Amino acid sequence: MYIDSHCHLDFPQYQNRLPEVLANMAACKVSHALCISVDIPDFPKVLKLAQDHPHLFASVGVHPDYEDTLEPSLEFLVQQAKHPKIIAIGETGLDYYRMGDRSYESMEWQRERFRTHIRAALASQKPLIVHTRSASVDTLRILREEGADQIGGVMHCFTESTEVAIAAMEMGFFISFSGIVTFKSAKDLQETCRQVPLDRMLIETDSPYLAPIPYRGKTNEPAWVSKVGEFIADLKGVPVERLAEQTTNNFFQCFQINRDFS
Repeated sequence: MYIDSHCHLDFPQYQNRLPEVLANMAACKVSHALCISVDIPDFPKVLKLAQDHPHLFASVGVHPDYEDTLEPSLEFLVQQAKHPKIIAIGETGLDYYRMGDRSYESMEWQRERFRTHIRAALASQKPLIVHTRSASVDTLRILREEGADQIGGVMHCFTESTEVAIAAMEMGFFISFSGIVTFKSAKDLQETCRQVPLDRMLIETDSPYLAPIPYRGKTNEPAWVSKVGEFIADLKGVPVERLAEQTTNNFFQCFQINRDFS
């Protein structure tokens, strides 16, 4: 069985397809999925998915790309994290990719938001889901400064260097690979994937985005995390059953879930 450690089933792409998407998960032996919060106004929809479906979990947080949205307070994040189906804080982090002509100083709001999420993770004792794009130096620095090694979590949809992966793993983070790793152009990422030990690895779709080969260009869905797993198993030269079992075990370990609860 596989687990999709990062998806967005509350997004409009699934509005009329949820029963089909969940059935596809079962058909592809995907036992669970973690539905990720990206902003506060849509958080209730994410939580409802987890409440309505025993095999779905949820997070609480605000994505760094969402600038013009309600800013999450430490108190709000900690309060929401008390819900038993909320298993993580995030998605949070830094994204300088779309900074354009803006100054480094003008992105301080992202760094402060990131710090708030880390503090909420420590206060609630829930792991972090970290997004980093074109910002790995600051991401690692802030994680260290805020003591994120005390709680850990996952570096989601990882596309950074092996050195960044090692630094994150040294702070107790898992490294999660998405459909990007299956792309022919992702040779550097594939080499990094070879270097990440199986016991520090998660797999995800980040659906509806980043569909893996052979579905690239289509609307992604949690069922296709199986294709990510199959590709990585072949890449690392291990049986696909071992890859599926280890990444499943890693998910429950990372998010501190009692398997009886699931």
